[in-house]
Amino acid sequence: VVCSRGEEGKGKLTKPTGRLGEVMKESVEVAFKYVKVNCEKFGIDSKALKSSDIDIHVPEGATPKDGPSAGIALTTAIISALVKQAIPMDIGMTGEIDLLGNVLPIGGLREKAIAAHRS
Repeated sequence: VVCSRGEEGKGKLTKPTGRLGEVMKESVEVAFKYVKVNCEKFGIDSKALKSSDIDIHVPEGATPKDGPSAGIALTTAIISALVKQAIPMDIGMTGEIDLLGNVLPIGGLREKAIAAHRS
């Protein structure tokens, strides 16, 4: 997940790119709403959030992607962009996130762990 913060904006989430399915698009919206409501908890200046647009791209645009499992990664990427602190490249994460910030169980953990190890 690649997330960037536009310095001049209106506090909006732009249309996510990367050939995302409907469920993954919903995960993007949930992640953004969760961060927006809890910005102070993460040390995010609410003024900066209100004046910055967030862009999200999921690489390998030719490959369709769907499902809720990227929720925690999306949330972390949004926070990272807003506080301007990079996420280490050797960290992987998976899990659906809800509007309360709970990380929910996912399927296919074995396959995801193998794919993460290979990358």
